[in-house]
Amino acid sequence: MQLDAKASENLSGTVHFEIGGYNRGMMQYWGASGNGGALGADGTVVKVKNAFIDWTVPQTALKVRMGIQPIQLPDYINNSQVLADDAAGITASYAFNENVGLTAFWTRLFNDNTTATTNRYPGYMDNMDAVGLTLPLTFDGVNLTPWGMYAGIGPAINYDSVTNDPTKKQITSYVSQASAGGPKAGLLPLYGGFHKSRLSQYGNAMWAGLPGQITAFDPFRISWDVVYGAVQYDDSAMNRAGWLASLVLEYKLDWSTPGLYGWYTSGDDDNLGNGSERMPNIHPNNPNDFSEFAFHGDPIVGRDSIVGKSMTGTWGIGVRLKDMSFVENLSHTFRINYMGGTNDPGVLKKINRATGSWMAPNDTTVAGREGLYLTRNDSLVEFGLSTKYKMYDNFTVYVETNYDALFLDKSATVWGNSKMNGKSDRSADAWNTAVTFVYQF
Repeated sequence: MQLDAKASENLSGTVHFEIGGYNRGMMQYWGASGNGGALGADGTVVKVKNAFIDWTVPQTALKVRMGIQPIQLPDYINNSQVLADDAAGITASYAFNENVGLTAFWTRLFNDNTTATTNRYPGYMDNMDAVGLTLPLTFDGVNLTPWGMYAGIGPAINYDSVTNDPTKKQITSYVSQASAGGPKAGLLPLYGGFHKSRLSQYGNAMWAGLPGQITAFDPFRISWDVVYGAVQYDDSAMNRAGWLASLVLEYKLDWSTPGLYGWYTSGDDDNLGNGSERMPNIHPNNPNDFSEFAFHGDPIVGRDSIVGKSMTGTWGIGVRLKDMSFVENLSHTFRINYMGGTNDPGVLKKINRATGSWMAPNDTTVAGREGLYLTRNDSLVEFGLSTKYKMYDNFTVYVETNYDALFLDKSATVWGNSKMNGKSDRSADAWNTAVTFVYQF
């Protein structure tokens, strides 16, 4: 539920409440028993999603937003593959003219401050702050938004066993405490550093992107996104750096918008000592137009991310018919995707030598990864159909059906010795059908 209080054109406030519990911001449990629910009903967790004020500096065009607000980096295709979430911060935007604008922001993305254990020192290197700039450029038929962001990563965010004793300089091992949730999935290499080094300094992260689109040839549209990101720690074996490039070609017809698209992201090599070559990310918690099942799909349905929220370590091509409509208030989107991994399969054998066990492709307990870890020998074919029926002005029915066929390399040095289902390397295709009823008022 969202409440807006507007005092004038220059001053307003917004409070947005939501129902449901979160596991470190990554997974929602609607009405789970731990949150006071019974059989998925009667949930008791009501939280503040957004709470901010908007105001304009007098006699200027400078607009300021302060509080818990949506923070999303620019992207004309899939929102953002680096950060799209709610966080406390300050955003300032200024329009120089109708063609050029500038937005600057500061946000505190994480601040642990827990007292859960006796050996915690709340407030000690447990925060992650980010600052960034975006430069929206709008011209006739062409849009560009160059952007950049820097983040300081406290080595104690969301971890236990922290001490600020300068004689020990001991901050928790990312290996023993890590799991694949939150920053542990997107800001670390596989297993988070094999030699269990303990960090004593803030990590440095930076991203830069150049998304854009061309609409000068309407109804033909070209959209693209290019992003590079890097994270550096005082233990160089835990560094992570990589890039992403994506492209969409669309042609709008009266009854649909056919589209052809593709993406490529850098993947890990087989060296366990030089960090990760996948692009780091903080929380790409946003709908992905390429796939509503393999990646993060429509939040209204919410059954997705089979491969992961992030596209890192993958490549793919796809075709779609978007917003097909032959009947008033009824529309469909049909897509076919073929995707594969960009990670070196040789890394799995070296992981086995280092740990004595074979990592499973779906083992989400491992730091530095999420969902499925796909190598260059693996692939996936996806078929998806989503339907939207606006029954009344305030009432909409969504129906979504997806099928993902997975093809893994089951040779002995890749996934053949892993236990994907807990017992063997046997895997199965994934499918999903969901119906959602939405009443908006």
